[in-house]
Amino acid sequence: MDIKKLTISQAKEDLKNKKYSSVELTKAYLERIKQLEPHVKAYMTVTEEEALNNAKEADNKIAAGEDLPLLGIPLSIKDNFSTKGIRTTASSKVLDNYIPPYDATVVERLKNAGIVLLGKTNMDAWAHGSSTETSDYGASRNPWNTEHLPGGSSGGAAASMAADETLGAIGSETAGSIRQPASWCGVVGLKPTYGRVSRYGVVAMGSSLDSPGPITKTVEDSALILQVLAGQDPHDATTGPNPVPDYTKNLAHDIKGMTIGVADDYFEGVNPEVKASVEDALKTFEKLGANVKTINLFSPKYAIAVYTILQRAEVSSNLARYDGIRYGNDRSFLGDEAKRRVMLGTYTLSAGYYDQYYNKALKVRTVIIEDFKRAFKDVDLIISPTSPTTALPVGATENQSMFGELADVLVEPSSIAGLCGINVPCGFSKAGLPIGIQIIGPQFAEETILNAAYEYQTENPLYLKKPNL
Repeated sequence: MDIKKLTISQAKEDLKNKKYSSVELTKAYLERIKQLEPHVKAYMTVTEEEALNNAKEADNKIAAGEDLPLLGIPLSIKDNFSTKGIRTTASSKVLDNYIPPYDATVVERLKNAGIVLLGKTNMDAWAHGSSTETSDYGASRNPWNTEHLPGGSSGGAAASMAADETLGAIGSETAGSIRQPASWCGVVGLKPTYGRVSRYGVVAMGSSLDSPGPITKTVEDSALILQVLAGQDPHDATTGPNPVPDYTKNLAHDIKGMTIGVADDYFEGVNPEVKASVEDALKTFEKLGANVKTINLFSPKYAIAVYTILQRAEVSSNLARYDGIRYGNDRSFLGDEAKRRVMLGTYTLSAGYYDQYYNKALKVRTVIIEDFKRAFKDVDLIISPTSPTTALPVGATENQSMFGELADVLVEPSSIAGLCGINVPCGFSKAGLPIGIQIIGPQFAEETILNAAYEYQTENPLYLKKPNL
């Protein structure tokens, strides 16, 4: 068994045909984690005992003929998802010893689907950042070059995936935190429509933006996980009643006649190598029969101001509960980034400034939403680079208070509008660092973006290329 070549769909078939057991598969991943973690630092907590127990249960169910969607499949989960009885820190010392008494809905659904939980992955503290360098426990490293960052805030999740320390990973995105690290680490990252996947049990960052989603090797694997996660949750009033389609059913439909929009403003200031790779990817879509047309969209730079104001305001509200009385350590344990965001958010919500900043940002958010709606009347999808650059060196965030917003500038507008989007690897720089494209669709158009991404990945299967670790 070569775990580096395995995908979730392949492992499901192998387990069903008893080529190996879930225990054997799990032990292989646990051994790789032990081997690579000193260099990659993707995990906050490795749940070896829990994983082996999960795997034994999965093998018993397989022997009994049960067929759950992810039965026996080892996964990692970002450390901002509540896991009953398992330490959950959000990579902040405030929650250093916090043991949740319940599972997040995402975790509960994954467990019901039969997963093996390998552990909890590192992240920017409270999900504040795009590098993992704000983690109170140290930065994760990019498997393609461990002197570079994996992105963030789901950097540990993306790194665990790229390093083959898991078969699949669960991250969360507020404005780029799945797609950007997926781009930097050369893996698939799916940000669902806001409200498609429950936020219940996720340590809240920006409550009107947070969207849990999968990070995987292949588009098919992301579809398999989304199938388990998607759907209304009585614990989360922001989840929509929209029916959950079979996301794997329409993956292989051809995309002939599909119209793809490309906005020039999404290529301004983009690294030339990134720009060239994305332009090559667009030629592949044309070869597959799609029509590529230039469209006008608001410059993504306007989203930076809107996101900064709204997200900081929501952070100041969400972090107010961490007072050291009900649970966790007191606020003296908050890191510098969290303090900056709380202060700015409190300021924008204060008397005399609410209308000047927060209320105005809400109005511009509506304008951005309407701008995307207008665009989607003429096109089925929008494609752009996911990130303006490839992975940056360790230390790049030092004294850069707006690093996250600038790193996520191309994904922030679609997050603000609550749209779905997916990153797919499309090339490598001369330095050997991954480059990704993002495919954006209207709200609840996950089937369409998965179909387009699958067709592109089938034509350009870069997931078969591996970092030299």
